[in-house]
Amino acid sequence: MPRTPSSVEPGQIRDHVLAAALHLFTQRGYFNTAVPDLARTAGVSVGSIYHHFKDKEDVARALYFNLMDGLQDQLAGIAAQHQSAHDRCRAIISMLFELTEANRDAMDFMLYAKHREFLPGEQPVCSSKPFETMRQFVEAGMAQGEVNRMDVMVATSSLFGGAIRLITARLDNVLAEPLPDRLDAVWKCAWRSVAA
Repeated sequence: MPRTPSSVEPGQIRDHVLAAALHLFTQRGYFNTAVPDLARTAGVSVGSIYHHFKDKEDVARALYFNLMDGLQDQLAGIAAQHQSAHDRCRAIISMLFELTEANRDAMDFMLYAKHREFLPGEQPVCSSKPFETMRQFVEAGMAQGEVNRMDVMVATSSLFGGAIRLITARLDNVLAEPLPDRLDAVWKCAWRSVAA
C-alpha cells in the first residue's frame, strides 16, 4: 500500500524501499517496475532511493541478500536447536512452510524470480548460502549414519524437493489448505526416501 512521503522516517527509508520492491517485483516483475513505482509505493522520493541505492539493480540485490540473510539466520537457529539431521531437516521444512504462509511475497521472490536476469553476477538461488547449509545438514546426516550414502544433491533434492513443490503449489493457489497441515505427510515421505 503506498505511503505518503511524510509518513516515512529518514532512518526507515531503506526498509520501506525494500518492502515496496518485494511487493512490486513479485506482483509486476522486476522489469515492469520502475524506480518511480518504488518511490510511490514506499512513500519516499525518487532522490531518496538514489541516496540509498545506486539503481534498481542495487535495490534488487539488497532485497535478495536481505532475504537470503534472513533465511540463513533461521537455519543457524535450527542448527543450534537440533542436533540430528532428521530433526534439522524436518525443522527446515516446517520453517519454509511457515514462511510461505506468513510472507508469500518473500517466498515467491526467492523461488520464482529469475534472479540471474537482473543480478547476473550472483550465484543461482540453489547455490546460495542457505541452500548450501541445507546440503551440509544432509552431508552431516550421512556422516552420522542417519542418511544413506548417496550423491548429496540427490539426497537433498529427495528431502526437500517435495516440500518445495508443495510451496509452489500453494503460491500458485493450486493447494488451498495451509502448508503446515501437510507437514507430517510430506516429512514422512521425504525422510523415508533417504533414511539409513
